[in-house]
Amino acid sequence: MENENNRLVVATSPARSLVFFDLETTGLGQSCEIVQLAAVSGGHSLNLYTVPRCRMQRGAAKVTGFRVWRHRLYHHRCPVLTNSLKEVLVSFIAFLRMLDRPIVVGHNIRRFDCPVLARGLDEFDLKAEFQFAVSGCLDTLPLAREILKGRGLQSFRQENLVRIVVGISYEAHDALEDVRALQRLYGALRPTPEQVLRQSFTLDTMAEPAPKQPPAAKAKGSCRATGQWPLWKNFKQEVKVTEGPKGDTTGQGDATLIMDNGCK
Repeated sequence: MENENNRLVVATSPARSLVFFDLETTGLGQSCEIVQLAAVSGGHSLNLYTVPRCRMQRGAAKVTGFRVWRHRLYHHRCPVLTNSLKEVLVSFIAFLRMLDRPIVVGHNIRRFDCPVLARGLDEFDLKAEFQFAVSGCLDTLPLAREILKGRGLQSFRQENLVRIVVGISYEAHDALEDVRALQRLYGALRPTPEQVLRQSFTLDTMAEPAPKQPPAAKAKGSCRATGQWPLWKNFKQEVKVTEGPKGDTTGQGDATLIMDNGCK
């Protein structure tokens, strides 16, 4: 119980670093394997590839652009440098350690990415090292559903949320592009510590039922009908451009929003 309480305190700390994380895999089944692992935190990023030991499913190959030919990995017909799966996982843990026990953030990671990651960590006896390197995990899918409840959104897919909330389109299904976009989306959503706490979990607790969402707050006054214009037009954003390791601007920074919901 003491460890769990410590985790919850850490998870809601405003000074805690965030690492946005995503996987591309050979498919969506329980036995799928990692092909790409990407992570970003501010201007720091990690992007690694590995040749899977099982075949790419046709649907996954079509969506992601990954192909394996003669034990080499190709992305949109271009060969990419690869590492062993163990090297990829060890590098990810090292990246996390540099950021002083961050929260690992991803979209739909509780149901998909984290179980796949945990399976790989277990295979190489790295799960304890990962758990020690992080404060917990946070899934932005239920988080976005809670924050944007009652807004009339038809889809909470990440690319749809980025288009509506942030007002941009990007190349989805590339793990690095996905985490860069997710970092901007998270900055735009600006969740409260209580919301972060409700949607946080660990690899040991991710199989437990997700917490129920609180009821949506009733808006005061009359509001315009939902769906009259894109949601991002109701926001005022101030995005700071950060500088990457080589001085190149990443456009990834903190975002401040003012939400008026069309209410008068």
